[in-house]
Amino acid sequence: MLLRLLAVACAGAVLSLAYEPVAVPYVAPLSLAALALALRGRGLGGGFLLGLVFGAAFYYPHIHWMASSISLFSWLALAGIEAVFYGLWGLVATRLLRLPAWPAWLALAWVVAEAVRMQWPWSGMPWGRLGFAVVDTPLAPALAYVGINGVSVLVALIGFLLARLLLTLRAEAAGERLAAAAGLVGVVAVSLVPVALPWTLDGNGEVTVAAVQGDVPGRGNDVLVDPVGITENHAEVTDELAAAVAAGTVSAPDLVVWPENSTARDPFTDAYVGSLIDGAVARIGVPVLVGAMVGDGPDHVLNQGVVWDPATGAGERYTKRHPVAFGEYIPLRRWLADLVPQFDRIPRDMRTGTRTTPLDVAGVPVADAICFDIAYEDGLTAQIRNGAELVTVQTSNASFIFTDQVEQQFAITRAQAIATGKYVVVASTNGVSGVIAPDGEVLARTDRLTQDVLVATVERRVGETPALAVGAALPLLGAASIVVGLALSARPYRRRGRSGDPDPAVDERTAEPAGA
Repeated sequence: MLLRLLAVACAGAVLSLAYEPVAVPYVAPLSLAALALALRGRGLGGGFLLGLVFGAAFYYPHIHWMASSISLFSWLALAGIEAVFYGLWGLVATRLLRLPAWPAWLALAWVVAEAVRMQWPWSGMPWGRLGFAVVDTPLAPALAYVGINGVSVLVALIGFLLARLLLTLRAEAAGERLAAAAGLVGVVAVSLVPVALPWTLDGNGEVTVAAVQGDVPGRGNDVLVDPVGITENHAEVTDELAAAVAAGTVSAPDLVVWPENSTARDPFTDAYVGSLIDGAVARIGVPVLVGAMVGDGPDHVLNQGVVWDPATGAGERYTKRHPVAFGEYIPLRRWLADLVPQFDRIPRDMRTGTRTTPLDVAGVPVADAICFDIAYEDGLTAQIRNGAELVTVQTSNASFIFTDQVEQQFAITRAQAIATGKYVVVASTNGVSGVIAPDGEVLARTDRLTQDVLVATVERRVGETPALAVGAALPLLGAASIVVGLALSARPYRRRGRSGDPDPAVDERTAEPAGA
């Protein structure tokens, strides 16, 4: 058992290399193959322990940026909670491994685990989904067909089919090896079909968009050091853009996007901050989507994208749907506030937004996402189904500016661009801002810790990709499959062959104790 624990620990650590900053996604199937091989023949307790070790070895390095940017406690607690989901998956996997088509059962169970942990506990944590790792691989076009969830299934299935093929190398029957190889080749081939047949949405004209990155005063990693200075910076860069437009050196934008926290003070109660926005919007002469922190009583705050029109002022608003636990609100505040001094920096809890319709910005229906929202599909799906033709991401990566979180989030944004089939415009306080095409190509991006503005003419895209429907259905299908699979695995069975279909290492009468 010790060797298996060491093996899954190495496999989990290897999986973390699939993501930024290393970003070698081809190791993901190898990692999952090793995990599946280690789980074979284990009881329930052993499966949970192996999955837990794998999850910890993956998740602690994957979100190590949280220790320095939020707090050591938050990192230890969150990564530990996430590791438990991998343990539960391992527990279930020990039963599903008994079934003849166990690679498919395990892959569906994997996407269920991802779907649950990105929603619970509290607001969940979507980082580390397999589908986020493929943006620079031939699997990327499949995101438009089956979504993040579907690609997670494909990556997992390829890994588990590889494990099955490795097991058949010891089998005496050549037919079993051939069947395993054919299954693996077949899934890979189907996964690559979108490369030749990419899904493309119809265009509806063009729009010129400007993304303003005003920078954060001081070291750049704390928006609270000089919150008014942040708004002054963004107003200044917007004024410079207006001057360049007037001089004819830059194309006139139809709309401008400011990032999350570009107003870290409530512009509706702080007259000076409000006047900075009014002045900048008037001088650029087009609507600006402003990222504003807006008070909602003494105990709560709203993180909003506010459409600020040069003629009518503040109008439609999008409120962040997925505030970050321990970063933007404190679960169990009553008990934890005294244990973690950093939580004093979050005196008010952020409320959750519910908007499902796109914002009307200069006549363009825009699906907005604020920071971590981009790692979830629900908000984007709702707005796109209601007619959004462009996606904007307002983000403040200032707290993470010296960490790998910035590039991880940008990779996630690229994956969502492919899945939605829309152009995506990202505005960040001090990096990374960018313009991303529907195929995930980065058309423009800024450096960190700089003042900059990106102006790009992009196509408005109408309709929706199959990914929106398929991706939403897969966790439900996976959950149903787990119920059926567990029921089938409970039937009496006997040891078969040496290839492992079903599991050759376990016999109901001689199985190891559940804790083995």
